[in-house]
Amino acid sequence: MAKVSVTDLDLNGKKVLMRLDFNVPIKDGKVGDDNRIVAALPTIKYVIEHNGRAILFSHLGRIKKEEDKPAKSLKPVAERLSKLLDKPVTFVPVTEGKQLEDAIDNLKDGDILLVQNTRYEDVKDGKYVKRESGNDPELGKYWASLGDVFVNDAFGTAHRSHASNVGIASNMKGKSAVGFLMEKEIKFLGNAVDNPERPFVAILGGAKVSDKIGVIDHLLGKADKIIIGGGMAYTFLAAKGMKVGNSLLEKDKIDLAKQIMDRAGDKLVLPVDNVVADKFDNDANTKVVEGDIDDGWQGLDIGPKTVALFESVLKDAKTVVWNGPMGVFEMPNFAKGTLAVGKYLGSLSQATTIVGGGDSTAAVKQLGVADQLTHISTGGGASLTYLEGKVLPGIQAITDKD
Repeated sequence: MAKVSVTDLDLNGKKVLMRLDFNVPIKDGKVGDDNRIVAALPTIKYVIEHNGRAILFSHLGRIKKEEDKPAKSLKPVAERLSKLLDKPVTFVPVTEGKQLEDAIDNLKDGDILLVQNTRYEDVKDGKYVKRESGNDPELGKYWASLGDVFVNDAFGTAHRSHASNVGIASNMKGKSAVGFLMEKEIKFLGNAVDNPERPFVAILGGAKVSDKIGVIDHLLGKADKIIIGGGMAYTFLAAKGMKVGNSLLEKDKIDLAKQIMDRAGDKLVLPVDNVVADKFDNDANTKVVEGDIDDGWQGLDIGPKTVALFESVLKDAKTVVWNGPMGVFEMPNFAKGTLAVGKYLGSLSQATTIVGGGDSTAAVKQLGVADQLTHISTGGGASLTYLEGKVLPGIQAITDKD
């Protein structure tokens, strides 16, 4: 069911609680990469331009002990956000109490306030209590009491039930809504899986079959073809009876891989050649092999014939979802397969192309083709959960549209 959007809310004079994703790298007290902050600007601007009083919540990293807190303060985010908006942002260095409540009461229409890192609540009196990440009911109720309406624009945490997303939405007396970023994720990922223009091709990479079992299982009934690359491919190749040498292999998943292949038939597309190395090192000796991989060698990337095969499967696709690298992307000598797939996706101007996951996203950005793709998901774990067909608690808790 469709969810209430920020554009459906009456924001005038309202205290608008907003869950955003400001989980950005901080170095020497400065924001290193502000992409996630920039991505949140349209929803923030909409709220303040409609005379809402924006009260922003976000986590930053993980906090398991008191000593973790200083380096995880959101103060640098407030400073960067203020520059991006060319407008003052009030930073409150606490997550509850009179200081926060007074600061909120002093807000005027169009003002912006950023609350300290929500995960400060995970440590109290020196103990790791997980009030935020465990969705403590009293914390969610307290935060909800601070505002009139709630807007969730943090897709990256939508697969987790936390006090700052599910807790606030569940206790909000006014309506809760999705922001523009969340709305876009639901639209593209939802349509891709549930109502794709065909042919629909899924490209799945990464290290382990066990990480993607749910996704493969769900997409078997949805996609026309599923391309398998990365370390997980070797478990499937082993299940076909091929020798994989020292390649990454989940022996306990070989039977499962066989079952998946039996169900998939010709839907599953596996590598036909591999770039192999004599050690796990960027400067290792390498060669391209078809078929069996000898002992002492390990597959670290797809080979040129596999790239050509994958491109032939993709050329007529109308919907493509890609999650996970084709090889050891962090090593330049084994990034070629991933980069080739990314470059080819950028050329598919007639297709809806959706990319999720850190390495896949890094590849298309490195190639400069990110702008040629339809959508780059902001949430790796959340997008995978969505592709598995599972309910995302952070979205489920939002008010349904009438």
